[in-house]
Amino acid sequence: MADVPAFSPASRGRLTQYDVGRFPTDSLFDRLGRAVCNAGCLPRKELYEAWELARRVRRLFRGGRVVDLACGHGLLAHVMLLLDDSSPTGLAVDTALPSSAARVQDALVAAWPRLAQRVFLLASPLDSFQLTPDDVVVSSHACGGLTDTILERAARARARVAVLPCCHEPAASDTGGLSGWLDGPLAVDVVRAVHLRAQGYQVWTQTIPGDITPKNRLLLGAPAERE
Repeated sequence: MADVPAFSPASRGRLTQYDVGRFPTDSLFDRLGRAVCNAGCLPRKELYEAWELARRVRRLFRGGRVVDLACGHGLLAHVMLLLDDSSPTGLAVDTALPSSAARVQDALVAAWPRLAQRVFLLASPLDSFQLTPDDVVVSSHACGGLTDTILERAARARARVAVLPCCHEPAASDTGGLSGWLDGPLAVDVVRAVHLRAQGYQVWTQTIPGDITPKNRLLLGAPAERE
């Protein structure tokens, strides 16, 4: 009898109604998984990344408008509101939204009607709106220098921020002269954390499980005056 392939959380395959049975319990994560399966368009990896990132962010940052930048399908913004209903609204922004983003939102609102009219999907440049000190800015895998842009925008607004960087470009990024000791991507992320701290932020460095993504370093920061 052939071995059954493991259900890898790192797969880019879409979750569909055929996968609903993999999420059988009444836990919030399994309910979320079933809703995403009903949408039938979200890569499995995005579900697990959004869940693990949002859980860690909400342990530190409560309330505030959620601003999900380079949002893709916008799942992260919705999960942030599910984990902390004291956030009044969420804004999910990308320069170009997937055509299926609305399907994901519709499936989540069907499962949690309290999300209706609270998360707004916006196809727009990421600098086309104002951030405020009360915001919680999040981004999952904003490619390359886009992560730096998001960190800079959040710091200018004195907003709380959490990023899961990817697609590092050490040759084009500030490695702080550390690439002789650290591999290039790690040096880039260390400099990002140091730079955020130099702007008066308290910084937390964490990871999400590596079996979801090897780009699993999570950088969180909050203005020291909020602590």
